[in-house]
Amino acid sequence: MRIGMMVDRYKPYVSGVTNYVTLNKRILEKAGHEVFVFTFGDLDYQSDEINVIRSPKLPLVDKIYYFNLRYNRKAQRLLQTMDIVHVMHPFISGPLAIEYCRPKHIPIVFTNHTRYDIYIGAYVPILSFLGSWLMRGYLPIFCRYVDRVISPSAGMRDLLVKDGVDVPIEVIPNGINLQPFYRHVEPFERSSFGLNAEDVILVYVGRLGPEKNLPFLLSAFSEVARTVSQCSLLVIGDGQEMDHLQSLVEKDELTDRVHFTGLVPYETMPRYLAMADAFVTASVSEVHPFTVIEAMAAGLPVLGIQSPGIGDIVQDCESGFICADQDLADFKAKMVRLVLDEEQRRKMGEAARINSAQYAIEHTTEMIIACYQTMIDETAARLASARANQQASEVK
Repeated sequence: MRIGMMVDRYKPYVSGVTNYVTLNKRILEKAGHEVFVFTFGDLDYQSDEINVIRSPKLPLVDKIYYFNLRYNRKAQRLLQTMDIVHVMHPFISGPLAIEYCRPKHIPIVFTNHTRYDIYIGAYVPILSFLGSWLMRGYLPIFCRYVDRVISPSAGMRDLLVKDGVDVPIEVIPNGINLQPFYRHVEPFERSSFGLNAEDVILVYVGRLGPEKNLPFLLSAFSEVARTVSQCSLLVIGDGQEMDHLQSLVEKDELTDRVHFTGLVPYETMPRYLAMADAFVTASVSEVHPFTVIEAMAAGLPVLGIQSPGIGDIVQDCESGFICADQDLADFKAKMVRLVLDEEQRRKMGEAARINSAQYAIEHTTEMIIACYQTMIDETAARLASARANQQASEVK
């Protein structure tokens, strides 16, 4: 089948959605399907993959984000040859899919990847009301114009229903290539990052953005570090909060206990995780966090906060610890348990590795293809029925 994936932004911008599209495109192509990515961006950007169709427009934010309300004619015509289109963002790509594909009876599927209420509130607090409106006002209306809504987690599905989405929602996890994390790899030398060989290493991987609740994580670790001498925190990633977070660490006099790596090559991530003992995150904005699942595949127990996404993936006291929402005391207590109880860490790490298998890309791709085929068949059946009814009325 010919599949069109529509995203508001794509490479060189790095995000969970970008990674999802890149990986699924590759796996679907390997299965024999033609996959095209439709987006906006710099037409001179040298892509490392085929069939990425960019429409030009004014670049914003250092040529990372692009804004337009239309595709160019070439992209429009190509999009209308797809058997199915898969929309990843509801605000620009979504309306364009409806405009270009609905008249051609091309089925449209939308995956909700983001907690817009939390995301907007974190970046622009004065506009936090807008995030709530998008979830409760815009999304339910938009979803009525697509043929299928996909939620990466059951918790996100429940939120969508609560916010008024009244069309069928199918839960299909965002698949991940887990093989690099399952394989035995040589961990990096701890000493090269200023880490002590005997320390329990807690690791966070992800964007250093305000929606990730990292000051909460540092606050918890700061108090734990004063209680437990042999533990360190490794922060992998980059983002606009880097300077602020480093200043918090300096203020707490923890520069020898908290280590920032910045952005690292993705292919080296298994070696970083192999160096660590547990994964920690305080984010409540996740819908389906790849980094958490990758850590689990690497055999790390996870400490997180109860929220859609995290709560769907991590089983409390089985594959990690889940804390009550924003309960700092609970978070600190469970972080101490994670650091001090080596045997429990080991058992939870083994369970985490086993539980991660359900998110393997090989499994989720089968689910996506089945969803696509069902939608294509349903559309064909509706068109055939409409034609039959029209012919019957003409005969009369």
